Amino acid sequence: MAAEATGGRRHSEGTTPQTPRAVKRAGRKAAGHPWFHGMSRVGLVARGLLYLMVGWLALQVALGNGGQEADRKGALQTVAEKPGGPVALWLVAAGFAALALWQLAETLYGRPVPDGDKPAKRLAAAGRGVVYAAGFGATLGFLFGYTGTSSDQQSKTFTARAMAEPGGRWLVLAIAAGFLVWGAVVLVGAVRRTFLEDLKTARMGPGTRRVVEPLGMVGNVARGLIGGGVGVFLAYAALSFQPGKAQGLDGTLREFAGTPAGAWGLIAVAAGVLVFGIYSFCEARWRRVEAVRPRR
Repeated sequence: MAAEATGGRRHSEGTTPQTPRAVKRAGRKAAGHPWFHGMSRVGLVARGLLYLMVGWLALQVALGNGGQEADRKGALQTVAEKPGGPVALWLVAAGFAALALWQLAETLYGRPVPDGDKPAKRLAAAGRGVVYAAGFGATLGFLFGYTGTSSDQQSKTFTARAMAEPGGRWLVLAIAAGFLVWGAVVLVGAVRRTFLEDLKTARMGPGTRRVVEPLGMVGNVARGLIGGGVGVFLAYAALSFQPGKAQGLDGTLREFAGTPAGAWGLIAVAAGVLVFGIYSFCEARWRRVEAVRPRR
């Protein structure tokens, strides 16, 4: 009996340390499953649809026909009003959930690109995962009747609450710096075409690449400008102690109409957002979505 107890205890002690490793291996296996890859591509389609809606709303604002906010809330409302809108919104919610899980897998196991397992790459994936998880939560909330406030109001409210706390101003400045750095990285990546590293370009024909490459460049330039714009307004709000100067996506887009280019500035950026929506569909076809393969 004592021997059996000792043997059982040794067996238990021997298998317990293997549990986290087994869980990690199971996670790697799931991340490498074709169904997981397929859902990630559905998520990229959902992202593209949302960008198309935001770009279209921004274009309407530039042309003087805009009634909806040119942000996620306005895009969801626009989709909901169309025939089959609720079904489409459920697919968008599922798509963003898939995107969040995909980025979680890349955070844990790395990316299928050169140096994809470096800490900086994993940190970037974690950041994207948070954004996609927020998109999933917002879409799900919208489906259950919580429309929330516009991106501008959310930005102003957050900034005001943060700056009311000790050290809150520095937090806002740190977030602003994050947006500025992200916008600069996206802009540089668009110019240097580093986004092509995430695509299976070898599977594209020469004609296809000649179409996809400029779509990625134009779309990412627009994203970089918008991200940088959000950072500028947040920084100005913190430095001037005026939370009301903070802007969300809608307000930042509208500010492009106040540049020397006038409405044409907003039209150009809106067109860029539309182009990125189309490029997202190209990513759904050729993006490298596979996480690092399971280790044996």
